[in-house]
Amino acid sequence: MKFVAKDDIEAPIDFVFAEVSDFEGLQRAAIRRGAKVTRTDARDTPGPGMSWDAAFDLRGRRREAKITLVDYDPPNGLRGEAESDGLQSECWVELIALSPQRTRMKLHVELKPQTLSARLLVQSLKLAKGSLTKRLNLRVADYAAGIAQRARRQA
Repeated sequence: MKFVAKDDIEAPIDFVFAEVSDFEGLQRAAIRRGAKVTRTDARDTPGPGMSWDAAFDLRGRRREAKITLVDYDPPNGLRGEAESDGLQSECWVELIALSPQRTRMKLHVELKPQTLSARLLVQSLKLAKGSLTKRLNLRVADYAAGIAQRARRQA
C-alpha cells in the first residue's frame, strides 16, 4: 500500500533538506506527540546506518518499531525503513529545487505486510485510504508551512 503527499515550500533546497534531516528535532516532535524514541547507533555524522527504536500508539494499540536510515543524499532527499509487528514500511523524502527560493517536497510511504495480522491492518487501512491520504496531505502541508516560516525568519 502506497501513500504520496507533496507540497511546494518557499525556501531554498539546502534549507529544506537541513530541516527534513534534523533528526534530533524530529525525535523531540515525536516524543511531544507521545512516542518513545531512542537512538540506537553511535554515528557522529548523519548518514546511512542511523537507527532508532520507537514505541507509539496506532489504531488503539501500542506498537514498537525499529527505524533505520538507509539513504542520505543531500540535498536531494533521504530514505528510511521501519519494521514493526510483521509490517515493513519504507518512507522517503524527495526534494526538487523549483527555483533558488522554492522547493518541492514529496513524501512517499509504502507499507508491506509480512504476517497475517499485518495484512489485516493494511486491509483496514485500505478501506480508509481516502481519509488517511487527506490527513497525510494536511500534515505535510502544515510541516511545509512551518519550514517556510522558519526560512522567512532566518532570511
